[in-house]
Amino acid sequence: MWALFIWVSLLVITVTHWVYSWRNPKCKGKLPPGSMGLPLLGETIQFFKPNTTSDIPPFIKERVKKYGPIFKTNLVGRPVIVSADPDLSYFVFQQEGRRFQSWYPDTFTNIFGKNNVGSLHGFMYKYLKSMVLTLFGYDGLKKMLPQVELTANKRLELWSNQESVELKDATASMIFDLTAKKLISHDPDESSENLRANFVAFIQGLISFPFDIPGTAYHKCLKGRENAMRMLRNMLQERRKKPRKNPSDFFDYVIEEIQKEGTILTEEIALDLMFVLLFASFETTSLALTLAIKFLSDDPKVLRRLTEEHETILRNREDANSGLTWEEYKSMTYTFQFINETARLANIVPAIFRKALIDIKYKDYTIPAGWAVMVCPPAVHLNPKKYEDPLVFNPSRWEESNANDASKHFMAFGGGMRFCVGTDFTKLQMAVFLHSLVTKYRWEEIKGGNIVRTPGLQFPNGYHVRLHKKNILENE
Repeated sequence: MWALFIWVSLLVITVTHWVYSWRNPKCKGKLPPGSMGLPLLGETIQFFKPNTTSDIPPFIKERVKKYGPIFKTNLVGRPVIVSADPDLSYFVFQQEGRRFQSWYPDTFTNIFGKNNVGSLHGFMYKYLKSMVLTLFGYDGLKKMLPQVELTANKRLELWSNQESVELKDATASMIFDLTAKKLISHDPDESSENLRANFVAFIQGLISFPFDIPGTAYHKCLKGRENAMRMLRNMLQERRKKPRKNPSDFFDYVIEEIQKEGTILTEEIALDLMFVLLFASFETTSLALTLAIKFLSDDPKVLRRLTEEHETILRNREDANSGLTWEEYKSMTYTFQFINETARLANIVPAIFRKALIDIKYKDYTIPAGWAVMVCPPAVHLNPKKYEDPLVFNPSRWEESNANDASKHFMAFGGGMRFCVGTDFTKLQMAVFLHSLVTKYRWEEIKGGNIVRTPGLQFPNGYHVRLHKKNILENE
């Protein structure tokens, strides 16, 4: 009996000590306030609760109100410092490679691959970034402009002959097909398998609780990635067997790099890079475009001003039917303000993770080495101290600002050395699409078309519109 009592007592003491240690982690200094949540789970369940508003996610907003803009928590078993503070967030980005490095939870790595560009550091990251810029850099985008405009015109023409179009899916299809063609010369009409369908399955479970059990969204996400990677691997191997005499896409460039003597590029790294580029290019841009058109529908004054800028471009041409030039694209001042404001409110990336490499003192707090830091862009973009009426869509607020680069108050495309290399490609696609849309078409919302938001990434679904070609008088 006494032996049982002693064992029970030891068990209670052990569990109590473990729970206490979980809730009060050791630190050589003062940790920010906050809660570590339940043992093992932390506050993971609360973090994944849906955000049905355009405001700061409730998980962040409630804790900022309770603890302040810097607080501690635990997500998927990992201690995390959350930053809703613009100064700390900017500091984290600027100290990349010195005090912090890019880091994401294991569930993210499982989804995007252990060799994905977000998980690589130092020389390898810079090497891959320079590779991507061969396609999405200044010269590459200038060459791509006519194809982007042609694609937008063809799709808009197609949609105008339909009863209605669901914008999110339609724009995602348009951008995916364009990007896949430039990256890997993929033609969906000639392929026996649907590459984009696998990405759709992947995306639907991207921000979900990480239970890899058949039937769960997370399991479907992993299967979608597996199938997409199998298709990409087959394409790459087929191309290596039958190389083309005149390289014309990113696959050709990758194959050249792989075959170089002493190369550091492996097939697995190349495939993970392809996967991330395809995902990032079409999913984020289609989300931004859908929200942009919704904002235009809701604000006739903004629509009139945007339309006037693009009709002025047409009036100043000798031939109004000629294609967009690079100079015309760069002259779209109000359009770029409109895109910045869309990106600010879209908050496509709700969280950006880094890991502390050493103990870091910041103000009164210590960020322990090994802890994750989660930067929260929505908290920065919706800060009323910086943005008057932050939930109001107002492109004119950018008239006195230059937000081509990341800043303390604008990080829609990341920041520091990991500022998104596809930013200019995204802006090009959006600006060209908007040019074709507002100069050639009117549209009306189909009743019941709402922007539906899901946990984490905010995907608008079910937003239907009907397009009508403008007549000649409307364009005069």
